[in-house]
Amino acid sequence: MSDKKKKDIPAQEPEQETAAPVTEETEDKEVPAEEAAPETFTVTKEQMEKMEGLAKLVADVNDKYLRLAAEYDNYRKRTAKEKESLYGDAKADTVKPFLEVLDNLERGLAQFEEGDPHRQGMEMICKQFMTVLEKLGVQQIEALGQPFDPEKHNAVMHTEDESAGENTIVEVFQKGYKLGDKIVRHATVVVAE
Repeated sequence: MSDKKKKDIPAQEPEQETAAPVTEETEDKEVPAEEAAPETFTVTKEQMEKMEGLAKLVADVNDKYLRLAAEYDNYRKRTAKEKESLYGDAKADTVKPFLEVLDNLERGLAQFEEGDPHRQGMEMICKQFMTVLEKLGVQQIEALGQPFDPEKHNAVMHTEDESAGENTIVEVFQKGYKLGDKIVRHATVVVAE
């Protein structure tokens, strides 16, 4: 063919495949096919050992962290309990010498007769002293007529008293005091047999 004829003939375009129109149904069918193929990796033995070692290291560090957290929690609780105990002990140690002062005030009170103005003044001082001790949480241990309890009482004598029951306190030489559950001073008593 001549060049002229070639020019007149339009160039033929390669035939394109006619694609089916894209619809929702065809889209849905194609997408899962692509996603359905899971991505796979090939791991060498050395890489696997390294990953296992790292996993073990993470587990060990996590275990150490949990143990440290538990240890710290126990430490915190123990120190809080010790602080509370130290405060109670310090309070009891502070109150104890004042009990001797109260004993002396009560002895001085016994020296005056009823109706004496000095006795009335001493009674007021003793009541005020007891009020201050009660505000601090100090309580007198009931002893007279109570059954003997070695946790609260200190027996210095035994006596035969048929009017009182066995192991009953019949006389108190020195009053006992407690601060909460802690005994500050045991009551010194005489117990009937």
